[in-house]
Amino acid sequence: MSGLEVIGLLFCLYLVWSVLSAVITLIYTCYVGKLLGRSIDVKKLGPWAVVTGATDGLGKAYAEEFAKRGINVVLISRSLFKLQTVAKDIELQYGVETRVIDVDFTGGREIYDKIGQQLRDLDVGVLVNNVGMSYVHPEFLSNIPEGGEFCTRLMHCNILSVTGMTLLVLPKMVEKRKGLILNVSSASAVLPTPLLSMYSSSKAFVEKFSRDLALETQHFGVTVQCVLPSFVATNMTHFKPSLTVPSPKQFVRCSMNTLGLEVSSPGYWVHKIQIGFYHFCLFFIRPVFERLVWKGLYSIRTRAIRRQQRMKMMDEQQQKQQHDDCATAPLATS
Repeated sequence: MSGLEVIGLLFCLYLVWSVLSAVITLIYTCYVGKLLGRSIDVKKLGPWAVVTGATDGLGKAYAEEFAKRGINVVLISRSLFKLQTVAKDIELQYGVETRVIDVDFTGGREIYDKIGQQLRDLDVGVLVNNVGMSYVHPEFLSNIPEGGEFCTRLMHCNILSVTGMTLLVLPKMVEKRKGLILNVSSASAVLPTPLLSMYSSSKAFVEKFSRDLALETQHFGVTVQCVLPSFVATNMTHFKPSLTVPSPKQFVRCSMNTLGLEVSSPGYWVHKIQIGFYHFCLFFIRPVFERLVWKGLYSIRTRAIRRQQRMKMMDEQQQKQQHDDCATAPLATS
């Protein structure tokens, strides 16, 4: 065999091994590991789970999943009314205790004093850092209205919330030498995401923070995992459920099987395949892949702007019609 043939053979073997390894990892982390009892039993970690952003989407689904497993839940979000509604539903359906804490995570450091006081007497076994915010639609960073204020709020919500909540519960977890910190990031953290640069960068922080913290805390019996969901059918994404876009409950049910088996995980089996394929494309045809991502997000931006313009025109026409109706109405006579 010539040298070129040897290189080609080795390359083919590498591809085959990469695909087989990815398939084996997917099957083990999503299904076999749990059946073998290798994933974490969250009931053994403590009687309480704390979930941020708990009134909608993945946060609500995580809260319900832990309650289903007999764990009491602390729900943290901005709207007290929504918190009370979700908490009541969970108590009635699963028979567990709940507590609610209404705070706005786009605020400053002071909110963590309030949260810390209300968690002080609880044995927290699980923390889910889920709360987050994104753009209204993909947009150039230079075009974001009040960009400085928006970026500050986004960093508080997506970054400071993760570190702030972790600092509140981690010392007690280390002391009792058990616990789980689950940080919800995004597939955008590890993939090119132009027109969402601030959002994807904040999620990249969560992924890096989780990996490094996991290395620290493994010596104290505390597990840290980062979840990297792609599109999920939530109020933030506005997608309808499908095979590639699971409902929050479907996503959480699948991702729970991976606890303790992966430090950084897409969670849902289809998303694992998608991200694996994206990484393959980035390795071999990065410029082409980045161009396709750019076109896709730019198209979403264009449709969103056109929709906003149509709504603005409709509002203006409605106001004009109301003005004309008032102008032509007969004057009242005495």
